[in-house]
Amino acid sequence: MTDRHASGLYSGVVAHARFRPRVHRLRYRIFMLLLDLDEAESLGRRPKLFGYNRRALIAFRDRDHLAGDGRTLRSQVESELLAAGLDLGGGAIRILSMPRVLGFVFNPISVFFCHHADGTLGATLYEVNNTFGQRHTYLIPVSRAEARQDVIAQACDKAFHVSPFMEMAMRYQFQVAPPGGEARLIVDAHDAEGQMLAASFRGKRSELTDKAIAHAFMAHPLLSIAVLASIHYEAVKLLLKGMRLKPAPPAPSSPVSVVR
Repeated sequence: MTDRHASGLYSGVVAHARFRPRVHRLRYRIFMLLLDLDEAESLGRRPKLFGYNRRALIAFRDRDHLAGDGRTLRSQVESELLAAGLDLGGGAIRILSMPRVLGFVFNPISVFFCHHADGTLGATLYEVNNTFGQRHTYLIPVSRAEARQDVIAQACDKAFHVSPFMEMAMRYQFQVAPPGGEARLIVDAHDAEGQMLAASFRGKRSELTDKAIAHAFMAHPLLSIAVLASIHYEAVKLLLKGMRLKPAPPAPSSPVSVVR
């Protein structure tokens, strides 16, 4: 495996801070996979510990994202981009997400980085899963001026129910950059009274080799199970702090919200 591959592993830290109505913080280590969709087939044969649409120690399956209907992710992303009036000319599409580990995966958030043919970032798709088995994606264009910045700031209104402790009348603010030597994603949530939640991931890159995969697995052998268990554990702690559950609204009528 050589540096010419865009795909890689990012080991780092997830941090959450809730500011109202009860202060609550958490921090834990995870690793994420950056997969260039044009490299997926070849990477599915090498390294041996990684599988694309097949079983392996860590794996990536197209069906775990977007519609999950058997179409390739590139075709789905390009279809959504064209529906939003964006033709990026066949540029690279890369997704930052947690992979399957021992066949199991749960991704609170994944990010698709969609590039023009000249390599300039043209759009991001923030794909969100909740613990009720639902999924929604926010598609946000990136202007040429924004793409020249080291960190891209984006925002959208909340359209999808995630935490049972939070209202729907909220707005997300994202700070993100296409992963290189480091991956960085910040998501802040605001309501009418101001900032309620700050969440972030920062990780450092390793090449996608068998050695790096084995090291990541040994450090996080039950990655997605641990993340899902942590979500429920933290929910119990919030209940014990006096937080009350909010009623769950119906899912959005469209699986993708296009942000103008």
